[in-house]
Amino acid sequence: MSANSFGQLFRIHTFGESHGVALGVVIDGCPPGLAFDEAYIQAQLDRRRPGQSAIVTQRKESDTFEVLSGVMEGYTTGTPIAMLLRNADARSRDYSHIRDKYRPSHADYTYQVKYGRRDYRGGGRSSARETAARVAAGAVAQLLLRQVGVYVRAYVSQVGELALPSTFYLDNDLDYAEQNPVRCPDPAMAREMERLIRAVRKAGDTIGGAVTGLVEGVPAGWGEPVFDKLHARLGQAILSINACKGFEYGSGFGGMTMRGSEHNDAFYTDTDGRVRTHTNHSGGVQGGISNGEAIYFRAAFKPVATIVPDQQSIDERGEAVTVAGKGRHDPCVVPRAVPIVEAMAALVLADAYLLWRAGRPLG
Repeated sequence: MSANSFGQLFRIHTFGESHGVALGVVIDGCPPGLAFDEAYIQAQLDRRRPGQSAIVTQRKESDTFEVLSGVMEGYTTGTPIAMLLRNADARSRDYSHIRDKYRPSHADYTYQVKYGRRDYRGGGRSSARETAARVAAGAVAQLLLRQVGVYVRAYVSQVGELALPSTFYLDNDLDYAEQNPVRCPDPAMAREMERLIRAVRKAGDTIGGAVTGLVEGVPAGWGEPVFDKLHARLGQAILSINACKGFEYGSGFGGMTMRGSEHNDAFYTDTDGRVRTHTNHSGGVQGGISNGEAIYFRAAFKPVATIVPDQQSIDERGEAVTVAGKGRHDPCVVPRAVPIVEAMAALVLADAYLLWRAGRPLG
């Protein structure tokens, strides 16, 4: 199995580097007859692209995608879908100063050890630019999920120490998240977060934060037992995103402080005859299988490793060097991570849907 591929029935394979000719993705297993909404896919890429506001990297990429195969007359054909995104604003000279130096907390050293060589131009394959291909594939997954009434969304819930309550999504409208550059759904908190990010950027530093994901409309029964539990697949997907350092679903780490009598989600039957739970500490998943409640999770992102002040490190010869902070980077990744989190969650759920459909009982 290739480390550049993800999924079982709805499977993707991404390729390309930050400063190469292009990035791309091949989707295999998408059912035929799905309306291929190019405008929707481009809108998702626009939400992730660099240069969209003053608080993100100023690299200018339109991230306009090209469809090479798998789509005819506006519908998927069931054959592999190939999409290409050409790089337009790669400035490799910005990275010539670290050609033989290891930047602290980057993948420079580990890639060198593993492969015996590395692409120093913006991190090459380890760059977050690779996630543009994931967002394109995730948008197709979301088109598929919407056909069965499943919707995936995410929002910024924390920047530094500024945080929304974990249950904010229950009682508040999330639409405002797309009306401000931070992608926080609370207007007052969004302003505070933006001020903090601007201050950190002015100081030449970076800061971390968290993205909360929410999946609604998933019926009971999606997910596999034992090793491919639904929450485990979500964890793998989200933790594969650049700079993501933590994942929790449902009550998460907060559940450690609760008693079982508080934490248990009691069942009841609603007026439509549907099995529900009074609470949702399980985060919509029990035994690795969806129970019909909303699936919610939180992803923690570290501060970006590239900072303006000089840092001490070593070069490929093991000699002490100074690494200067050059190049274009985000002072905080979470605003642009939102569509990436949505994309990876959608890929997991699309795969789970097809596996569920394939494994339905006979008769």
